[in-house]
Amino acid sequence: MSSQKIPEENLPVEQDDAHGAVAVADEENPFADPGLPPHEHRVQDIDERAAKRSERTVALLFTVSMLSTVGFIASYVAIPVDKAIYVWPIGHISALNFALGLTLGLALFCIGAGAVHWARTLMSDVEIADERHPIEAAPEVKAKVLADFKQGAKESALGRRKLIRNTMFGALALFPLSGVVLLRDLGPLPGTKLRHTQWAKGKKLINMNTMEPLRPSDVAVGSLTFAMPEGLDEHDHDFQKNIAKDALMIVRIQPNDIKDKQSLEWSHEGILAYSKICTHVGCPISLYEQQTHHALCPCHQSTFDLADGARVIFGPAGHALPQLHITVGEDGYLEAVSDFDEPVGPAFWERG
Repeated sequence: MSSQKIPEENLPVEQDDAHGAVAVADEENPFADPGLPPHEHRVQDIDERAAKRSERTVALLFTVSMLSTVGFIASYVAIPVDKAIYVWPIGHISALNFALGLTLGLALFCIGAGAVHWARTLMSDVEIADERHPIEAAPEVKAKVLADFKQGAKESALGRRKLIRNTMFGALALFPLSGVVLLRDLGPLPGTKLRHTQWAKGKKLINMNTMEPLRPSDVAVGSLTFAMPEGLDEHDHDFQKNIAKDALMIVRIQPNDIKDKQSLEWSHEGILAYSKICTHVGCPISLYEQQTHHALCPCHQSTFDLADGARVIFGPAGHALPQLHITVGEDGYLEAVSDFDEPVGPAFWERG
C-alpha cells in the first residue's frame, strides 16, 4: 500500500524537510553530505488495522513471557531434582534443568522480541538529524530535550496502547520472581546450629591421635594435644561437619603463668582447652610456641595468647578463641563441664 492512495489527513504529521535533501559536491566541499533518503511510511503508520495487529502481537509476546515465568516457578517447585528425561538429540538430561532453562529463556526472549516488534512497527521511525552540542547544555537545549522526550513518549503510544502497556508491565513485574524463587537453594536457615557443638556436661576429651580418653597425666607442660568429644566417630556421615566445630586444642601451662582469671578457673591444674577453629575464617590452628604460649593460625597468621584467655595479639582474627570449661571425672579422665559459652569459629551476622 503506497502513501499516495491514502488521504492526506490519514498520513502522520512529521518533519520530512531533511529527507531527500541532497548536497552537491563542489571544489570547496568534495565530500558533500548526501542527506537522508526519502522517508517511507510503514503500513502501521497508515492503516490502523495493521497497527492493531502489531499491538496484539506485542501483547501476545508479553503474555507468553508471563506464562513462561509462571511455568519456571511451577517447574522449580513440582519437578523432582533427580528426574531425567530423553531429549533428542541431546540425550538424557535433568528434567528440572531442561524445564528451568526452557521457561526462563522463553520469558526473556518474549520480553525482548515484544519490545523490538513494538519499536519496529508502532514507535516512530522517522530519522532525525541533530547538531552536536557542547557537554554543558544550554537552557534552550534542555527545553528541547524535554520537548523531544514528551514527543517520543507521545509517539510511543504507551498511553493509548493500553493493552501493550499493561501486558508489558505484567511481564516485567513477574519476571524477577524467577530470581526470588532461586534464593530457596541457598539452603535452610541455620537456626541455632552455629551456636552449639557436640560438647556437653560429662563428655570425655578424646585424644585425636590415639582415640583414647585423656588423663591429666597425658598432657605435659609445654605440649600441644588435639581432642574431640566422646561419641564422635570419624566414620560417621556428618563427622567432618561436627569436627569443624568440636575440635579442641589442649595445652598445659604452669598455673602461675596463666594471666586470665577465668581461664585459670576453667582449667584443670593448668590444662587449658580452647577451640581449634580460628575466629578469622575458620582455619584449624596447629602451631604453638611453648615459651610465649602463643598459638598461630597458619592461614593468615592470626596469633592468640593462650596464657591470657586466647586473646588476639596479631592478625585479622576478630575475637579470642572460645575456651571449654573442663574438669576431671570420677574415673580420672578429663571431661567437659558444659558446651562452649559462645559460638566457635568466625563471627556471623546473627551473633549477638
